[in-house]
Amino acid sequence: MSPNTLPAIRLRRPAWNKGRLVGQKRPLLPRHVWAIRVRLELAGHIRDLALFNLAIDSKLRGCDLVALRVANVYAAGQVKERTSIIQSKTGRPVRFEITAGTRSSLNAWLEDPAMIGSEHLWPGRVHDRPHISTRQYARLVRGWVTSIGLEPSAYGTHSMRRTKVAQIYRKTGNLRAVQLLLGHTKMDSTVRYLGVELEDALTISEAIDI
Repeated sequence: MSPNTLPAIRLRRPAWNKGRLVGQKRPLLPRHVWAIRVRLELAGHIRDLALFNLAIDSKLRGCDLVALRVANVYAAGQVKERTSIIQSKTGRPVRFEITAGTRSSLNAWLEDPAMIGSEHLWPGRVHDRPHISTRQYARLVRGWVTSIGLEPSAYGTHSMRRTKVAQIYRKTGNLRAVQLLLGHTKMDSTVRYLGVELEDALTISEAIDI
């Protein structure tokens, strides 16, 4: 074979997930949630504390969380106890609660000078972006979990979405409630999202001592 007919050698790009843990991200445990809250409070990170708390309560996808407007959570001079939004992925409404602790952190954030005149709950710092991006949110989540000694590759923005519903399912076993809270249209999606079949199998196995 002449040199002119030799096949070209192409450099292969490394896989995007090389060195990363891929797959479903873990939910935070209650002790992780409290540890992150304490760190954010001590550091005086008012916005991040409000964002973290609302991410846990709302169980929203990152794209919906970052796009929230002040009017979604605030009316008549106070933060709402419950609210609803239309999900960008499904076009369907989903309703969620805003607990007392989250309302308190949101009130503190809404009184911050950075929020003067802002329609968006998490305004962007770049002029052409009305709110923070999902990438910025992902970086914040990475910083939060790293600050308490967790492996950042095992957690992500979906960890925030899964944290509260994982506890709800663990304590009640009520898949229908979890389905409604996540805004899933099919129960199969909720089962896969929680990985409940594996969790249930492990729980049963742990209870058997032979």
